[in-house]
Amino acid sequence: MRRAGLGEGGPPGSYAASGHSLYEEENEHLQEGLKAKVHALKHLSIDIGNEVKYQNKMLGEMDSDFDSTGGLLGATIGRLKLLSRGSQTKVYCYMLLFALFVFVVLYWVIKLR
Repeated sequence: MRRAGLGEGGPPGSYAASGHSLYEEENEHLQEGLKAKVHALKHLSIDIGNEVKYQNKMLGEMDSDFDSTGGLLGATIGRLKLLSRGSQTKVYCYMLLFALFVFVVLYWVIKLR
């Protein structure tokens, strides 16, 4: 008894051969798609690695900048402590002069508008 379908009328085994070649073609097509995706992922991971290296370099530079800024800030705080240990009259005078200067600058800025 013969099967109806693709292999009807052909040589024996042609149904299996044509089905096999269809599967091979489909597998090759899927394999090419998978290769393209792997290639894209490879380039993406390389780009991510380069970005991570760049960001680590920037973080290292920022760390050293913050360290130097911390040193400068520490020195400034030391000077402020020295100033605060001095006469309270001098501190009040400096504060009053600073406030007066700020008000004059603000008045001048508002007047120019």
